[in-house]
Amino acid sequence: MLEELEIRNLGPIRHAIVTPSPGMTAITGETGAGKSMLLNAIRLISGGTANAEAVSAGADGTWAQGVFDVTDNPTACAIAKDAGVTPEDGELFLTRTVPASGRSRAVLGGHSVPRGVLSSLAGELIVIHGQADQLRIASAPRQRDFLDSYAADASLLDSYAAAWKVYRAAQERLDAVTNQQAEARQRADYLRESIERIDRVAPEPGEYEQLRQQRDRVEHAADIARGIGTALTALDPSQVVESTDRSGAGDLMRQAIDSLRSVHGVDVFDELIERLEATCADVDDIVFQLSALIDDEGEDADLDSINSRIHDLDELMRRWGPTLDDVLAWRSKAGFELEDLDASPERVEELTQERDAALAAARTAAGALSQVRREAGDRLASQVTGELASLAMPDARFAVRVTPADGLDAHGADRVEFLFTPFPGAGELPLGKSASGGELSRLMLSMELAAADARSQRSASGTQHDGAAELPTFVFDEVDAGVGGKSAAELGKRLARLATGAQVIVVTHLAQVASWASAQFVVAKTKDAGGSVSTGVTQVTGTQRVHEIARMLSGSESAASMKHARELLESSQL
Repeated sequence: MLEELEIRNLGPIRHAIVTPSPGMTAITGETGAGKSMLLNAIRLISGGTANAEAVSAGADGTWAQGVFDVTDNPTACAIAKDAGVTPEDGELFLTRTVPASGRSRAVLGGHSVPRGVLSSLAGELIVIHGQADQLRIASAPRQRDFLDSYAADASLLDSYAAAWKVYRAAQERLDAVTNQQAEARQRADYLRESIERIDRVAPEPGEYEQLRQQRDRVEHAADIARGIGTALTALDPSQVVESTDRSGAGDLMRQAIDSLRSVHGVDVFDELIERLEATCADVDDIVFQLSALIDDEGEDADLDSINSRIHDLDELMRRWGPTLDDVLAWRSKAGFELEDLDASPERVEELTQERDAALAAARTAAGALSQVRREAGDRLASQVTGELASLAMPDARFAVRVTPADGLDAHGADRVEFLFTPFPGAGELPLGKSASGGELSRLMLSMELAAADARSQRSASGTQHDGAAELPTFVFDEVDAGVGGKSAAELGKRLARLATGAQVIVVTHLAQVASWASAQFVVAKTKDAGGSVSTGVTQVTGTQRVHEIARMLSGSESAASMKHARELLESSQL
C-alpha cells in the first residue's frame, strides 16, 4: 500500500505531499492544473523512463519518493532483500532523482540500486491503468497469470509444476545418457579400430630392440664378419676355414702351460700356471661366442623385411607409445574398456520408459489445468462483459480464449488470449489494440472487479488460498473518459467496491466518481505575490470537499450546486 507520495520540482509542482487513503483516493482539479504530474511521479518511482524536460523551470532536478507498507507483501520484501535492502518497520522507500542534465538515480531505502530493481518492486506494489500503461496486460504471460489468479487454480498449478519438474528431470537424464551412448559408440569404434590395427602388427615384448640390433648387424655384416674372422684367426685358426695358420693364441698358451709343468721339483710356477689356465678358458669362451656370431651372420637376413617391421612398430609407438611396452599395455586396457562400452542399451530403454511415464503424468496434470482455465475463462468473460454494460459500454464484449499450445511448457499446455469487441461488428481483437485509453481503463476496472468478487466469494466459502499477500495499489487514469450521468455514478461505485479490498487511486474530473472516494486531493494552480504560477496539491475535507465537488458539478459554488454536492457525497456510500 502506498502510504505517502512526495514530489519536488516536477513540472509545475514545486513541492507536494500526498497521503492516499487505504481505500479509494480521488485526485481532482481543473483541466491543465497538473494532475498528470502525480501519475508521472508514480511512474518515476516505479522505474519508468526519466525525462529531464519534466524538471521544473529553474530547478536543478526532480525528486520523487513513495513510501510503501510491505508488511503483508513477502514478494516485495524478498526483492528488496535481494537488492541488499531490509524494510524498516515494514516500510520501503522508493526514490527517484532526475537532474536537469545527466543520468537519473534510483534509490531504495537510502541505497542506490539499478532502475530495474524499482521496476521489479513496482510490479508487486502498484498497477497503473492508464492509456500509457495498458499494454502490460497485453502480453500473453500476464493474461495467463491473471486468469490463473481469477480461477484460483494454485493447487492445480502446483501439481502441474511438480509433474513438469519430474518430466524435465527424466528428459534431461535420458538426453545425458543418450549423448553418452553416442559418445560411447564413437569411443568403441575408435577402440575397436585401434585394437585391430595393433593386432594386425602383433608386436612382441622386446621385439623392437631386437630388430634394431639385427638391422645393425645386417647393415654392417661385412665389417662384422671381417673383424670376427681376424679375431678368430689370432685366437683359434681352426675355427676359420680359410686360415692356413693352425697355431693360435689358445694353442700357444697351452704350450706355455705344458712347458711350465715339465719343470719338476719347483713349485714357484704353480700360481702362473693357474693364471694361464684361467686365461686360456676365457679365450676358449670368447672363441665359442665369436664362432656363434659367424654362424648368425651366415643367416640370409632380409633387410627390407626388418625395416618394414620396424616401421610398423614405430607407427604403433607414435600413436599409443612412446614405447612398445606402452603399446601392449594400452592394448590390454582398451580391450577391457571395449567390453564395458559394448554393454546392452538397457539403461536407455529404462530411462525412456521413465520419461514417457513422466510425460503422460504431466499431460494429465496439464489437461486438468486446461479444463479449469477454460471454465474460469468463460466465467470471467461473462462477468467482465456484464460490468462493461454498467460502465457506459453496453455493446462491448470481452472474451477469453484458451487454446492448446504447441506442446507443454513450464506453465501448462495452453495459449491464453484476452479479446475485446468495443462495438458490434468490430470483431474480436487482441486486448490493447481495440479500445481507447478510457475504454481500456474501464475494461481493466471490470477485470479487477471480477477478480475481487472471485476472491470475496472464495473467502466467504472458506476456500481462499491465494489472498494471503497484499494486493497492489491500483491507479486509474482516464477511466471516466466518455462517461457521464448514471454511468458515472456506477463507475464511482465500482471503484469504491474495488477499494474495499485494495487501495485505489483514481484521477478523475467527474464529481460522481470523486464523491465515492475515502480521501480527495485537489491539484490547483496558485499565483504568488510576484505573479509566479505554481501548482499545489491539497487534501480537502468537510466543507472544502463540498466546495470542490460543487465546482466539479457545475463549475461554480452556488447554493444549488453546494446542496447537490452534499447530497451526492451523502448518497455515495456502499
